[in-house]
Amino acid sequence: MSDRAPIAPTPQGAHAVLVVDDEPHACKWFARLYGNEFVVLTAGSVNEALALLEQRGHEVAVLLTDFSMPERNGVALLSEVRVHHPHISRLLVSAYADKDVAMSAVNQGQVEKILEKPLDETLTRQTLRHALTISRERARDQALLARRAATLRETLGFLAHEVTSPLATVSGYLSAMKNLQEQSGSSSDESLLAMINAAQRRTDYAQSLVSTFVQSARDASRGDSSARLFASDLVQAVRDEYPFEPSEADWLACDLMADFEVPGRRDLLYLVLCTLIKNALIALRDAQPAEPLVWVRLLRVAPAPGLGEQPAIEVVDNGPGIPAHLLPRLTREPVTTRADSGGSGMGLLFCQRVMSSIGGSVSVVSAPGEGTTITLHFPFTEPHQATVIT
Repeated sequence: MSDRAPIAPTPQGAHAVLVVDDEPHACKWFARLYGNEFVVLTAGSVNEALALLEQRGHEVAVLLTDFSMPERNGVALLSEVRVHHPHISRLLVSAYADKDVAMSAVNQGQVEKILEKPLDETLTRQTLRHALTISRERARDQALLARRAATLRETLGFLAHEVTSPLATVSGYLSAMKNLQEQSGSSSDESLLAMINAAQRRTDYAQSLVSTFVQSARDASRGDSSARLFASDLVQAVRDEYPFEPSEADWLACDLMADFEVPGRRDLLYLVLCTLIKNALIALRDAQPAEPLVWVRLLRVAPAPGLGEQPAIEVVDNGPGIPAHLLPRLTREPVTTRADSGGSGMGLLFCQRVMSSIGGSVSVVSAPGEGTTITLHFPFTEPHQATVIT
């Protein structure tokens, strides 16, 4: 540690400079020279620095590390700090002015500036001041985004909670009306009973969506991120909860063998998959083939030529397909072929935004008369074996 006693965290947040060098004299010299302006913490190795950051990372605003150290070098440290402590400004010191080291560190984004040994005091002070400013601005921006995200989740949770009561009331009224109609036994009331059943299914589906978002808001407020979600669970939830018309439930077939863990929020991904199923069913209703089919399968496929395979959920229908001139626009702007029946074109746009937020993507393949295949490409995760085929 430095000769100067570290101060307690201030209301402004991170404020200290962490210097990492395997030469004790270098650390002691730096602390004495710059300790009159900066709070200096020191570590003698990558592992020691990571242990310090584990305990006091909220105090550190700037990391300045030597490149050449035993066991693990400075670039390895910078790489870990970039992931686990993104508010920290990252500086590298090299005695060799090694071009390959510098290019690697900069190109991979681990370092924001490189200083050469021996350090120039004036330049180093200017660099540290600037790095402190950048770190504080970055931390402030991250805190603001986190607060906004938390507020949005809480607002959605509150709205979902408020909608639950009227939905439950509507559902109760529909159940009562259905019972009365069934008790009357009048054949003339069959059409009314069918409408009540349809309304009941859609109300139940709306309630399932609300419940999903309420649970997500509760988990977020508790900081609960421990629950793991697998693609097969997501598909099964849609099968159980989506308001299929009686005949349409038989159109759905699934292959869940190539299961995998899904990143991201369950509520949003559930809504994405429901959106794709709904679009497929509507396409089949508009031009119903002899044997309508919505095929959902889990697989691994490359999102584009030349890229490696990624886990994916594929939704295939044998409906009328999509005109070629609309395909390039589907996930980039609101496009619909059903404007006359209330379609807004926002469905696939929403799906694309959700997938992009977790590092994934959406691809659409279709041709008139040949059906449509929509694939949700997820970031690579460890495989999870399942044995379910239906």
